[in-house]
Amino acid sequence: MDNRVYIFDTTLRDGEQVPGCQLNTIEKIEVARQLEKLGVDVIEAGFPISSPGDFNSVVEISKAVTNPTICALTRAVKKDIEVAADALKYAKRGRIHTGIGTSPYHIKYKLNSNEDEIVERAVEAVKYARRFVEDVEFYAEDAGRSDNAYLARVIEAVIAAGASVINIPDTTGYCLPQEYGEKIAYLMNHVPNVDKAILSTHCHNDLGMATANTLAGVVNGARQVEVTINGLGERAGNTSLEEVVMAMKAHHNLDFKTEIDTRQIMKSSKLVSTLMRMPVQANKAIVGRNAFAHSSGIHQDGVLKNRENYEIIDPADVGVKESSIVLTARSGRAALKHRLHVLGYDFVGDELDDIYQQFLDLADQKKDVADEDLEALAGSEKEKQDRSIRLESLQVIAGSSTIPTATVAVSFSGDVFTETASGNGPIDAAFTAVKALVKRKVHLEEFLIQAITRGSNDLGKVHVTVEHKGHTYYGFSANVDIITASVEAFLDAISKIG
Repeated sequence: MDNRVYIFDTTLRDGEQVPGCQLNTIEKIEVARQLEKLGVDVIEAGFPISSPGDFNSVVEISKAVTNPTICALTRAVKKDIEVAADALKYAKRGRIHTGIGTSPYHIKYKLNSNEDEIVERAVEAVKYARRFVEDVEFYAEDAGRSDNAYLARVIEAVIAAGASVINIPDTTGYCLPQEYGEKIAYLMNHVPNVDKAILSTHCHNDLGMATANTLAGVVNGARQVEVTINGLGERAGNTSLEEVVMAMKAHHNLDFKTEIDTRQIMKSSKLVSTLMRMPVQANKAIVGRNAFAHSSGIHQDGVLKNRENYEIIDPADVGVKESSIVLTARSGRAALKHRLHVLGYDFVGDELDDIYQQFLDLADQKKDVADEDLEALAGSEKEKQDRSIRLESLQVIAGSSTIPTATVAVSFSGDVFTETASGNGPIDAAFTAVKALVKRKVHLEEFLIQAITRGSNDLGKVHVTVEHKGHTYYGFSANVDIITASVEAFLDAISKIG
């Protein structure tokens, strides 16, 4: 059997059903273009008959992307199919995804029907869809709770009617991996014409089994997986694209192949998270901010000696620059020594023991120890010429009816220079002015604001990460004026560039 696995992404259809995650057409196009860069084979762009917005999104996505097949969802209803076909008229490769429920629950309580009538309706829908497109996918809704013998009967009939892909959804996330895998195996062995179509998985995560069920389906013969970025989807979500793809990549013995450019995974995750306003949990597999972070002393020591001691995936493979060593009370000497070395301090013997003890005392009082804390422990600031950069004054003008403008005065070894710039906001304007003054090409990688104290006069702590010529530098500052703290942190990072 061919080991090529097709990636069917339904972020823009099933993923968008999450309350509060709705996108406008422009945002959907942006996600679709990123999915094309990622290398997905099929983009399910929407449910055209459900709303004018969904219809228009399918039309515009069809125009905007070239390589992926564009898929539109329908019920087994002629009007649905006609509207979907109309929405797909600009697609280079269009697919109609039609189907009907096949479980006893759906047949009796949802559709008020019987098994024979469901087969007839399924066949009729597939034949009608084939009038408009050659590529028709059929979904047997709630297949996870459907009787296998009846499911095989339905599938044989719709393949004979012209369906080229058969979706076996675990709609309620009920199945266990062995159960779902056996269901796929049963269909592979009991549907006479199954070689004329591709079986597809579509698993939900109600019991946390979506990724495991999907992989069990692939192992047993499914060759398309229906997934979403970050595992977004109805209720507890759909199968996560990044988890399935990286599981197959990490397990070389499985020998499954996809066309996914895994280096685009993190970028795709961040885009979807931002546009859908759905933060990714810190410990989310593959794309969570802690996925490649190590705080345990034993783990940190092992990773510093050899990454593969505690990492089965190279962070670079998913678009993450490097693992992060997070210093906490659980960190050991090796991690502390490594981080101090990165900051320009090298301690050995008794000196390292002394600073390690001070570090532990501080770590017991804080959740994590930042670079500026280490610099204070190590003897204040490094003696470098560039570290003499200092903010002298800052003035910003901002408001609802004015262009944000900032005037920044910076001291370089005692000489003060001033620059004025505008931007998207007061902080952006101030950063633009600083860049003009320092005359260095720096890229802002990360910008984080944290409150240290409580109340209306909060002390705000700003962390920034900048990139310069392939190297990463960190800056920190704290101030009751968050704009001032931001500029000071930006200058602090720049001052560390050698």
